[in-house]
Amino acid sequence: MKTIHLNLGERGYDINVGRGLLAEAGKYFDLSRKVLILTDSGVPREYAETVASLCAVARIVTVPEGEGSKSISTFERVLSEMVEMGMTRTDCAVAVGGGVVGDLCGFVAASYMRGIDFYNIPTTVLSQVDSSIGGKVAVNLGGVKNIVGAFYQPKGVLIDPDVLKTLPKRQISNGLCEAVKMALTSDSELFSLFEREEIGEDNIERVIISSLMIKKQVVEQDERESGLRKILNFGHTFGHAVEAALELSGYYHGECVAIGMTVVCSESVRARLIPVLGRLGLPTAFEGDIDLALGFISHDKKCDGKSLSCVFVDEVGSFRIEKMSTDAFCALVRERVKK
Repeated sequence: MKTIHLNLGERGYDINVGRGLLAEAGKYFDLSRKVLILTDSGVPREYAETVASLCAVARIVTVPEGEGSKSISTFERVLSEMVEMGMTRTDCAVAVGGGVVGDLCGFVAASYMRGIDFYNIPTTVLSQVDSSIGGKVAVNLGGVKNIVGAFYQPKGVLIDPDVLKTLPKRQISNGLCEAVKMALTSDSELFSLFEREEIGEDNIERVIISSLMIKKQVVEQDERESGLRKILNFGHTFGHAVEAALELSGYYHGECVAIGMTVVCSESVRARLIPVLGRLGLPTAFEGDIDLALGFISHDKKCDGKSLSCVFVDEVGSFRIEKMSTDAFCALVRERVKK
């Protein structure tokens, strides 16, 4: 087992990574109180039930699988469950699921009685390598991702790679895209691992820990995304636009980010990136309605009026942040999606 401590002063917490930790959640989280456990229909029920068995009083709330559950209506439903339980400020919420569950549960915890303790047990690769730490919690509104939310750090995160065994290959690849993203901006050695090896049970834990170490260092320096933390959005500006445009097409978040990364890197980096994405089974070209997709760019949280901060990678392991007009960025995307 490896323990990574996120140093944020009084908001700091431990991220415990190790096989078999799910059954030991009570050792790492204070569950001797009322606990709302939030999960979704795509997560094996036994995971939430394992956590519930360790709690003094627990209620499992299951929401439908998918991005549609990150909504104001689901947010209201979960809060109502907490009121019905008679939860107080001394109680807590635990997310058992992927990024959607973590974002929703964290925002619920941040809002209920102005904030209760929140723990995260991510069960997808994407949430284990990225979204489970850092404190960004949110729901979607009007088709715009994460437009309503807060910065609210968990009290602890528990990552058990064993829970990934139930995931289909496409979901594994979806999550690994976020690790590729961090490798491109910050860790050339990790990117080389993707070039040299197939990622599987033998090396997935190494990928998870390496990714978490990158995000830890970024969040510790820029908790509220005023500067450096923007690098975690590499590939996301166009990626989120693709995700919104293809909402009904069944594309996953990581698949959209994969497309988004290809338009914000140099030709030399792109030449190395495309084969890696291909090996992971991730898309490398956008074949939807480009006008529809670019229409969502102005809703991006990194957009300030008519300009936005965009992250570019010219060499693997390094980055630059460039402020450019939305028109210039859209022109760049139009040019590069044709290639």
